[in-house]
Amino acid sequence: MFTAEDFQAAILRLMPRGAAWSRAPDAMSSLLAKVWGATFARNSARASNLIVDAFPSTAVELLADWEQSLGLPDPCAGTGATIEQRRSQVLARLTDRGGSSIAYFTGFAATLGYDVSIAEYAPSRCGVFRCGDAVQNEDWAYCWLVLHPGYTPVDFRSGVSASGEALMSWSNGPLVCEFEARNPSHLILHFGQNGDNLLTDWGGDLL
Repeated sequence: MFTAEDFQAAILRLMPRGAAWSRAPDAMSSLLAKVWGATFARNSARASNLIVDAFPSTAVELLADWEQSLGLPDPCAGTGATIEQRRSQVLARLTDRGGSSIAYFTGFAATLGYDVSIAEYAPSRCGVFRCGDAVQNEDWAYCWLVLHPGYTPVDFRSGVSASGEALMSWSNGPLVCEFEARNPSHLILHFGQNGDNLLTDWGGDLL
């Protein structure tokens, strides 16, 4: 990236030659070139930032535009979503191809930033279930248990997080909301903790 000094030198090289166009550091032409150089440097930096901001995974200033094009923010993200959580939701929406398989839902959750596993069940059947197994009716053929950490910490990261955000936050709300919005009509979704980051690990309510 070009600096203000680079632009100042370039401007001076473009100026006419002669006694009235001195290149001395305290000459009027040099002082004007210095002011113009700083302006060009700022514009150059903003143009370079636009390239970074044009991609949803690194967007900051254009993040709201990405969200608007996808109908975000919505109740799934809530009002306290961090920059990183908002980016993850934008990426998940952009890359979402739809589906109803376990692979689809676990992949969608990973894009959102959650590590989940899904357990399937079946009705109790004679000759299959053993003594001591839970008795399950026909509805269990359409039941999924989505296992996820009791909480998913989002750490404040330099260059990623924004001023004013908490140093750490916990929330699985977007995961549950997004899954329920995509839940096929025949499925019954249940959510449970998988033993990682249990809420009771900290001896209190973290949410």
